Amino acid sequence: MKLLIGILAAVCAFGQAAAEANKSYQSPDGRQRMVETLTGEHRDARQKPKELIAALGIKPGMRVADIGTGPGYLVPYLCQAVTGSGAVYAEDIFPDFLAKAKERAENNECSHSFFILGDEKSPKLEANSVDLALILDAYHHFDYPESMLAGIHKSLRSKGRLAIVDYYKRRGAMSNANPDFAIGHVRLDDAAVVKEVEANGFKLISNKPFLPGSQYMAVFEKK
Repeated sequence: MKLLIGILAAVCAFGQAAAEANKSYQSPDGRQRMVETLTGEHRDARQKPKELIAALGIKPGMRVADIGTGPGYLVPYLCQAVTGSGAVYAEDIFPDFLAKAKERAENNECSHSFFILGDEKSPKLEANSVDLALILDAYHHFDYPESMLAGIHKSLRSKGRLAIVDYYKRRGAMSNANPDFAIGHVRLDDAAVVKEVEANGFKLISNKPFLPGSQYMAVFEKK
């Protein structure tokens, strides 16, 4: 009986790998409160979206998926980078976030953006449709990382890339008010993320700091 309880506990824990990180997103009110945090102009200074796009080598004509787009913070920047000859696929699991992302795209004349309602286990992207899948500040929210990685792998074209930009699981990485916040909030530090992703059909190209002391950028190629 003890063994059975232990197995069930392990299964439940695996199925809710990011439960702590996802608390704020479980209600419409919670998500609405997050909209300004995720799209406010103040975020540009911290997130450096133009530098991010340059570092990833996003160019006109590329087809880029923004996995876990939330209210679409990055969508206008991606649209500008890929131009009208490319496409941006903004994916999220919450319809209200996608509605905000679509509104943001329309306000920025981003007609070559498309909005995909995924779920916790799949981004619901078409097979062999994407040159680059970008996960910005969202990998630590994945409850089912292996299933999501399988879906992303399927969506990528031959030699397509996956880029994960996320917070370190270290003191001071996320909050000045609570230096230990990232330790409890983030599921894995970057080395463990690399190991997890490589175990699911990807090869690491590079892993380096993006925002020193706060975020890393790990780039992988589809095997």
